[in-house]
Amino acid sequence: MEGIVARRVIPSDNSCLFNAVGYVMDHDKNKAPELRQVIAATVVSDPIKYSEAFLGKPNEEYCSWILDSEKWGGAIELSILADYYGREIAAYDIQTTRCDLYGQEKKYLERVMLIYDGLHYDALAMSPFDGAPEEFDQTIFPVRSDRTIGPVEGLALNLVKEQHRKRSFTDTARFTLRCGVCQIGVVGQKEAVEHAQVTGHVNFQEYR
Repeated sequence: MEGIVARRVIPSDNSCLFNAVGYVMDHDKNKAPELRQVIAATVVSDPIKYSEAFLGKPNEEYCSWILDSEKWGGAIELSILADYYGREIAAYDIQTTRCDLYGQEKKYLERVMLIYDGLHYDALAMSPFDGAPEEFDQTIFPVRSDRTIGPVEGLALNLVKEQHRKRSFTDTARFTLRCGVCQIGVVGQKEAVEHAQVTGHVNFQEYR
């Protein structure tokens, strides 16, 4: 198998998770509105599974929340999208170099890969050579009988470790942010969320 694992950058517009999934599944970086609809439809169709305890908010409230293009996705959304596409989604975390595998228990026959830096999701693809156009990307990989995707997995992990060494991640517990609206400084994701809830401001910039 010739080639390299490349990180395909997805725009930072609060919908990176959905557009990264759209890219690895369908080679389409503009699927966020459609995939948000898919998630809302899935959640509303099974209020017992998707209870307030599971979602962190009432079912109906969650559905309108996830349809808001300003809101970010995470583990719940990835597990729903793995089932929707019938493929495993491997999400590599640069800070911990851990890989979370969604859809694993369903024994799907294919896998796609994402990379996460603490705030943002990008897509991972197999490219024939460094700098090759994205239309040559392979993003869907057969899962072998040993539940790995073979050498690609090692290449992906090497890329994640390399990004980790370069500290290409955001430590969301300790990073410092400034509110783009009122310029107040906050530390960590928790304070940023609290500030957003109180003020309605969601435009934060990282600063050091």
